[in-house]
Formats: sequence, structure tokens, C-alpha cells
Amino acid sequence: MTDTPEQPEKEATAGNEAGTDTPPDRLAINPRSKFYGGDILTRGIGINFRGERKSNIEEYCVSEGWVKVQAGKTVDRKGNPLLIKLNGEVEAWFEDLGDAAPKIKKDA
Repeated sequence: MTDTPEQPEKEATAGNEAGTDTPPDRLAINPRSKFYGGDILTRGIGINFRGERKSNIEEYCVSEGWVKVQAGKTVDRKGNPLLIKLNGEVEAWFEDLGDAAPKIKKDA
């Protein structure tokens, strides 16, 4: 063991630094989520789910291969939309980088 102080563990946030070209592995649009990425969301995130471009994604995780979408207009007792978790291939990229943007996807 060394005498160096332990580094505090980084909180599990959506957090890629603002200067990177690939979006984070997991990201949510709900500000109450620990995976919320306010500054990252301003850049615009493109999502392909099962090979189709989607714009109704509330949360995604590329490494686990799932997305969460709203279940119609149904809300819980606190007024939050009910979400359905769908499994499949997820691919994400920053829309502000154009068509040639580097994409993050799970390796098979």
C-alpha cells in the first residue's frame, strides 16, 4: 500500500467532458436522474434503436442495450410519465458534429 490519499470516487453521472466527440454510455433527460446530462443534452444526441432513428427516448444505455420511452400519456401519482424499458441494439452520437460524427455502440 502507498501513503497517497485515496481519490474520491467519481459519482456515476452522465458525464463525458464537454470536449469529447462521443456521448456517454448512459444518459437521461430527467433532471432528477443521476444520469442526467444537462450540458451534454444541449449539443443534441442522436439515437438509433434497432436500426431506426428515434426521437422519443427518455433514457438510454448503450453497454446494456436498452432504452426507456414513455408509455403513452400515462403518468404516475406524482405526475411523472411512466416509462417502458425496451431491449435492443442502441447507437448514440452527437448531432452537432454532423453526419460523420463518431458513434458509440456496443461491440458484439
